[in-house]
Amino acid sequence: MATKKHAYNVDDKNAILNSALGGELARSLRFDSAEAASVFFARELDYIKTRSYDVIYPNPSALDLFPVSSSADEGAETITYYTYDMTGRAKIIDNYDTDLPRADVTGKPTTVRIESLGASYGYSVKEMRASKLAGKHLEVQKAINARKIIDRAINEIAWKGDDAHELLGILSAKQEIPLYTLATGASGSTKWMDKTADEIIEDVKGMRAMISRLTTDVEKPDTLVLPTDVFHYISMTRLPQTEMKTVLEFLKDNVPDLKEIKSAAELNCDRTETNPYASKDDDGQGVILYYTNSPDKLTLEIPMPFLQYAVQVRNLETIVPCEARVAGVIVYYPMSAMIAVGV
Repeated sequence: MATKKHAYNVDDKNAILNSALGGELARSLRFDSAEAASVFFARELDYIKTRSYDVIYPNPSALDLFPVSSSADEGAETITYYTYDMTGRAKIIDNYDTDLPRADVTGKPTTVRIESLGASYGYSVKEMRASKLAGKHLEVQKAINARKIIDRAINEIAWKGDDAHELLGILSAKQEIPLYTLATGASGSTKWMDKTADEIIEDVKGMRAMISRLTTDVEKPDTLVLPTDVFHYISMTRLPQTEMKTVLEFLKDNVPDLKEIKSAAELNCDRTETNPYASKDDDGQGVILYYTNSPDKLTLEIPMPFLQYAVQVRNLETIVPCEARVAGVIVYYPMSAMIAVGV
């Protein structure tokens, strides 16, 4: 059975061949020609690029928690979406009444910007020689790190936004998501780790009741996201007068429509890069996010996911530029979510 040869990107091969690097590699590593050297390292780069997609590692939480949309064209500069509201009211009419009230829909357009995120990685001629002589592939970790760096930037925008570039995150004040005021417990604190099990349950009941009241029970959030320390606390705190049941289990079993309770380090009181209410000092505040996890309610807009371009040769070094395009989080129905600060 014939062995399948590894593919390569022709643009990568030509970039190496048409530079001084192709000849240098052919001479120093004793390839038959610059063409052969260029094909060899184009195959190496193809291997690296493939591996950077294949290797599995924990995603930043926004990519897992929020519905991701890439429906916008990667060449677009903005996304315009509409939020709709019903107008009109029916009335009792007579048999020959011609003055019927109009039922209509009003749409409010909103436009958000799309911005590019960039990173790169590369290999010196020394590294390329070493990999050839050792019979090993070029180091994959560089490509994986480039992907991680871009995903981390998307994650930070998804949570906190980027004011300088007018990108909104889920916690941005301009999203107009309602804020819930947590009750002060018997300890004098709003923090769940200072509260009793009953006080924590009352907070969640209050959040659920407020959304129901604001939307006349139209919105029914199904996901509760907590800071990691708070999540661990309620997962190990027993309800009074029970042998085994924890606060976490009680909430999962008893809060209407609630499907998932998850933790996100991005909501911790000291995560200033993702939590606008956080601080590295003692006055930082953790955040609860309570929302409906549906693309009909909100989306994390990534028109162009991580993309690696053809290699560029600079002197005797190869550089692989990487890019992604992001527009932040679009919340179509702000009342489908709620934020509580100070947990």
